[in-house]
Amino acid sequence: MKTAALPSARIVLYALMTALTAISIDAILPGLRFIESDLGTAPPFDTRHVIVLFIFGMVFGELVIGPASDAYGRKPALVFGLAIYVAGTLTAMLAGSFETVLLGRFLQGVGVAGPKIATRATVRDQFEGDAMARVMSFMFTLIILVPLLAPALGQGVIALTGWRGVFALFLLLALCLGLWFTLRHPETLPPQNRIPFRAGPFLRNSVRILCNRRVGLLIAATGLVFGAQLLCLSLAADLFFDVYGISDTFPLYFAGLASGVGLASFANARLVARLGTDTMAGAGLSGMCLGGGLMLVAAIAWQGQPPLWVFMTLGFAVFAAIGILFGNLNAMAMRSLGAFAGLGASLIASGSSLIATLFASAVGAFHDGGVTALAAGFLLAGLGAAGLSHQALRGDSAAIPATR
Repeated sequence: MKTAALPSARIVLYALMTALTAISIDAILPGLRFIESDLGTAPPFDTRHVIVLFIFGMVFGELVIGPASDAYGRKPALVFGLAIYVAGTLTAMLAGSFETVLLGRFLQGVGVAGPKIATRATVRDQFEGDAMARVMSFMFTLIILVPLLAPALGQGVIALTGWRGVFALFLLLALCLGLWFTLRHPETLPPQNRIPFRAGPFLRNSVRILCNRRVGLLIAATGLVFGAQLLCLSLAADLFFDVYGISDTFPLYFAGLASGVGLASFANARLVARLGTDTMAGAGLSGMCLGGGLMLVAAIAWQGQPPLWVFMTLGFAVFAAIGILFGNLNAMAMRSLGAFAGLGASLIASGSSLIATLFASAVGAFHDGGVTALAAGFLLAGLGAAGLSHQALRGDSAAIPATR
């Protein structure tokens, strides 16, 4: 297994590929009200589902991209995903109804799995264990610019071109990244290490992965953490616009809240090699439970509307905990998957996305206009992920044998 340092340009490429998911979510947030004003909604769907259905689409894309990357290589799988993403972007950009926007967002979610899964598998081809966690944390550190800039960029584009201009931005970004990766990045999966796609081995390997105690529980834990973040993203516009009366400066407040992810990832990249993934994940889970619990107490004390500074402080703390958890939980789950990193990454991402979608939808249904539902979601996700991770660490971390 190669563990030499990667060129910085390649890490930037990985970060941008991984950040495409976050950009596709964060940049559209200021446009949700404009989409509703222009096209209306289609009950039972509302603007929350512009975010939720994007993640739901990822569930299906991630199931296909992983096995495809194991069978045909990382580059073809990534380019295939980007092609679907481009199709979904065009569908949403040219939409004449809210339902068509949702269809485009679903297709975007399916396609964004290409760069997300293939990039993760590419890193796994070159690194393992704490070294892989360190590279992934550096990637997330670069992604700090996404929550800082994407909402403001989206709001600026909307002011100049309307909400459809944001989808034009997505289109340009996808085309540029696809060209960069195609021309400048080598294939990291040699032909002799590929696993031909056959239904029998696919099902047997999938069952082995999902039935592995360590991997299965960490998928569920990752899904709850992701679900807490998705819940906040889907409610962010409502909370800032309606609860706190913030509109024009929404990108600034959202950037301050979400920058906790990037700052924590930056710190994690420097600490994980010394303390290990398990220790850092434990710290992140403790922080998430504490931040969510305090926010729930504050929400109850102030009848669902705690002071803005309280909400921002505790929200930043929870997002910082999430920033620590993403890289470490994924690295912990991937530790046993060397024989089929693509399929493993696919199942981890797909399973966690499905759990996240269900969690965010279920808790979001209790949203009554205040902060209480979000705070309860943070606490429930933290407690659930902590319990699952504790049980997962008792499982065997040895590599799972693959059936070819």
